[in-house]
Amino acid sequence: MSLVAEPRAPGKPAALQTMSLVELNVGGELYTTTVGTLKKFPGSKLAEMFNAAKLPRPDSQGRIFIDRPGIHFRPILEYLRSGQLPTQSIPEVYREAQFYEIQPLIKLLEDTPQIFGEQVARKQFLLRVPGYNENLELMIRIARAEAVAARCSSVLVCAVRTEEDATRCLDALQTLETDKRSVVKFGPWKASPAIIDLLDCVKMDIEAQGYCISYQPYPAEKGFRIKSSDYFYKFTFTWW
Repeated sequence: MSLVAEPRAPGKPAALQTMSLVELNVGGELYTTTVGTLKKFPGSKLAEMFNAAKLPRPDSQGRIFIDRPGIHFRPILEYLRSGQLPTQSIPEVYREAQFYEIQPLIKLLEDTPQIFGEQVARKQFLLRVPGYNENLELMIRIARAEAVAARCSSVLVCAVRTEEDATRCLDALQTLETDKRSVVKFGPWKASPAIIDLLDCVKMDIEAQGYCISYQPYPAEKGFRIKSSDYFYKFTFTWW
């Protein structure tokens, strides 16, 4: 194992002294640092990796192997060395800081606009939308079921922000149900973002799963007593 320490008796592990050099293979990216740097925050998971009697397994060259994205370990290591905060790939570095449980870095990253906006603003809004994640999964299932021998498939979405909106849509929903049309309904929710904000979140989160998706207002059908474009939207999945 690539750990430089004081001479030791045969069969005994190297003492993990603060100034001992250690070579790391993090997801294929190679790093050299000191044990003291890795243990800078004693309560972190990273520090515990080098406190334990059993170190992470070595690679074929004897370097300590950590099976995580290696490119995002570099800003983690820079922070441990000098306190320097990353300026790029903030969400990815934040995820790694959470994995290694480096709390001071986590708190600093949560104050950045990227993480604050996602964690405090957008995610807190979506927690107030009942069944949001389940509805995303339902949309994907419907789209995939209609994708046989087709370039595109569409999913009809009804988004209602208030109970009053939900009441206005009842007749239209009943008409669609009579015609055996599947509709995924979002809302109502108790938060300030508008319907268009919800639709943008749906598009963003489905695209994050690798799908090509767009949406547009759904035109009124016979039996609709409302302006359907206020509440009904067609999401189109493009497969090729």
